Amino acid sequence: MNSFCPFVHNKSGDVFMMISLIRTLLLYIVIIAAVRLMGKRQISELQTSELVVTLLISDIAAIPMQDTGQPLASGFIPIAVLAICEVGASFIMMKSGRFREMICGKPIIVIRDGKIQPQEMHRLRMTTEDLFEAIRQKNVFHISDVSYAIVETNGKMSILKKPEQETPTAGALGVAQTDSGFETVVVSDGVINDSSLNLCNKNRIWLQNILKSKQLQPKDIFIMTADTSGNYQIIQKRGKV
Repeated sequence: MNSFCPFVHNKSGDVFMMISLIRTLLLYIVIIAAVRLMGKRQISELQTSELVVTLLISDIAAIPMQDTGQPLASGFIPIAVLAICEVGASFIMMKSGRFREMICGKPIIVIRDGKIQPQEMHRLRMTTEDLFEAIRQKNVFHISDVSYAIVETNGKMSILKKPEQETPTAGALGVAQTDSGFETVVVSDGVINDSSLNLCNKNRIWLQNILKSKQLQPKDIFIMTADTSGNYQIIQKRGKV
């Protein structure tokens, strides 16, 4: 009887691992769905309420993920409630500026008309090193070049240079420029991206005609980009452009 104990133990261990894997995958799908429900801005630029919800979701999901004795509903239900609350709060913020200011705060001007505002920096607990680091990240290396610097509600800084320090545009120089639209990746590692084709107002027929003229197949392409004007660039898998 004892000779079968290791087998039983190994079998129960495999079942436990499989259950943990399935629970982890289910929770992963639920978290992705919750983040998608809260919007794409959740991924790139977190407001205060969004950051709080994200941290709570990660903590809540970790409990049933690690403890298989916990029912999955103990993770699903709180995550769903938090996502719904965040979506509801977002709608209220769209309607009420006061509510948005209460939750997210408001932009704070730390440089006004070229003059640093020490009291506002004190409110933000921002040191002069923090200020200079932030403006350097905006490719500004002299404080005298800045007309306005504003700390947004998501913590990022917006910079307005003094007029004489701004890079002249084609319009200011009186130079006519053609608009080629934006560029998207229509083929990536041999796979055609139909949504990218739609974004640049193209379709598979247009793509097939281009590839036929070049005597290429999608499988031969590493990256192919195109823009709304019909311009394109092909990089083959062997590195040839």
